[in-house]
Amino acid sequence: MASSRKVHIVGGGLAGSEAAWQLARAGVAVVLHEMRPVRGTEAHITDQLAELVCSNSFRSDDAMNNAVGLLHEEMRRAGSLIMRAADAHKLPAGGALAVDRHGFSAAVQEALLADPLVTLAREEVASLPPGDWQSTIVATGPLTSPALAEALATLTGEDSLAFFDAIAPIVHHDSIDQTITWKQSRYDKAGPGGEGADYINCPLDKEQYDTFVAGLLAGDKTEFKQWENTPYFQGCQPIEVIAATGPQSLRFGPMKPVGLRDPRTGKRPWAVVQLRQDNALGTLWNIVGFQTKLKHGEQVRLFRTIPGLQAAEFARLGGLHRNTFLNSPRLLDETLRLKARPDLRFAGQITGCEGYVESAAVGLMAGRFAAAELRGKTPTTPPTTTAMGALLNHITGGADAATFQPMNVNFGLFRPIEGAFRGKERKQALAARALADFDRWLAPNRTTGRIAAE
Repeated sequence: MASSRKVHIVGGGLAGSEAAWQLARAGVAVVLHEMRPVRGTEAHITDQLAELVCSNSFRSDDAMNNAVGLLHEEMRRAGSLIMRAADAHKLPAGGALAVDRHGFSAAVQEALLADPLVTLAREEVASLPPGDWQSTIVATGPLTSPALAEALATLTGEDSLAFFDAIAPIVHHDSIDQTITWKQSRYDKAGPGGEGADYINCPLDKEQYDTFVAGLLAGDKTEFKQWENTPYFQGCQPIEVIAATGPQSLRFGPMKPVGLRDPRTGKRPWAVVQLRQDNALGTLWNIVGFQTKLKHGEQVRLFRTIPGLQAAEFARLGGLHRNTFLNSPRLLDETLRLKARPDLRFAGQITGCEGYVESAAVGLMAGRFAAAELRGKTPTTPPTTTAMGALLNHITGGADAATFQPMNVNFGLFRPIEGAFRGKERKQALAARALADFDRWLAPNRTTGRIAAE
């Protein structure tokens, strides 16, 4: 395996898969190391590459008004495999890009296995990659194996930061009471693969809502005493943690009723629980925003008090696991190399980005940077005016290392734009500038030709 013309990638999630694809497109031979099924994790249930372990949503697909939608578009322009597979397996989800999780991961794996420059090694890399690999991308995600995480901590001299990440339950469609629920997207907004009626809505009146919140707060929860001081990531908090911040907090969060009207009453409900399609057949639906650390029996009991879910059958119940990530602003250089050992490059959520798309985007950049180095060139980073560049800048130095926490892409990370822009106009101006600058960056960095493996 040792060859100066091969890049080793540790981890076959979204970031590792995208990095492998970008390298292969540049003609670079890749060995992709994935420990599943030899060693499982607390969250994965299959051995597929690019498995989606939490939501099946890639969030907004609006490139001109939303930073993650803009990131989608930049990735498409850069030939992203992750976005190609997502587009091919999209599901109705209003303005969001949701995917059939099994069809999506199968498409990613099929594409990589079909490429003669990609070799898949089903094995755990339980220690630091050997020096004779010469070029390695570590994309082990937030569920890095304990042995490798410990080796990285020893090498860097840094204690790994960590946060809890929670998983939402999935319900069988035929167990949902259609006489109580109705289908509608907020404000009837249609998105990729959708028609404006893409969510199943379960209405709650004030008494039902108050009873539900009380049940959440009193419910029996999984405890992790060893990690009790570990913070939650703001964008994936368990619903009971949100509920504990105030009795109305869920009505302004995952249970907000805005943009929805119950057709039986013609009025907006006090609160709404939404379900989003989770597979192409429409047989599985996940409860949006209902990540939880409630024990399984408690979940079944409490979630069946939601109108429309009285007889709900669950394909998967919610769960909680610990995520770890590097203090990247202190440890990584601008092209994602570990300062203490430049032959190691990092990608994905282990770098402290948050979200499927962000993880894949960092993998895309890591693959391109590694390919440039192999060609004897100095990698150029995307401008900080672009979604990719803004995200990269944040995790490699733009954030304060002393308070570094996982971050989704957002317009607050972009270099300010001149002009009297406000609201949507500002977002659209930032997006237009980003796409123009991204195309200029991409032009000389397009992958052409193939480099044969030694």
